[in-house]
This record gives sequence, C-alpha cells and structure tokens, in this order.
Amino acid sequence: MRTSIILDDQLGQQLRDAAKAEGKSLSAFLAEAGRAKLGQPDRSELPSFELITFGEGGAQSGIDLDKTGELIAAEDEAEYGR
Repeated sequence: MRTSIILDDQLGQQLRDAAKAEGKSLSAFLAEAGRAKLGQPDRSELPSFELITFGEGGAQSGIDLDKTGELIAAEDEAEYGR
C-alpha cells in the first residue's frame, strides 16, 4: 500500500536516522514499528517455505521465464508443433 504521511521535520529526521542505523529503508522501519505497536509478528520471524518443483533440469534452455510470450510460444510449439 502506498500512502503519504505528514511528520514534523525533527521526527522525520530521527526516523530516517534510526532506519539508516539499522540498515533499513524508512518504509521498512515504519512497517516494523507499526507491527510492533499493533502486536503483530515481524514478518522476518515468520517461518520460511520451501518451493517444491518437479521434473529434471530446471527451466528449458533458451527460455527467459520473465518473458511470458516466450513461455506461451514454447508451450504452443510443444503442443501443436510449428
């Protein structure tokens, strides 16, 4: 969610400095502070998950998984031929 807030200059600078000291962005710092105030768990404390895959060899060579057009074309070629 994107939102705008108005802070006085001194508080804003203190928050920026505290976030920088922890190596976090201001957004991440404020989100963590908000979760703490609301009694919600920090997301970094949530258990990780394992991505389960199947098949061998990973992605088909020559196909960029970030380009959906290539994926669709490769699937069509495999299903219907050229």
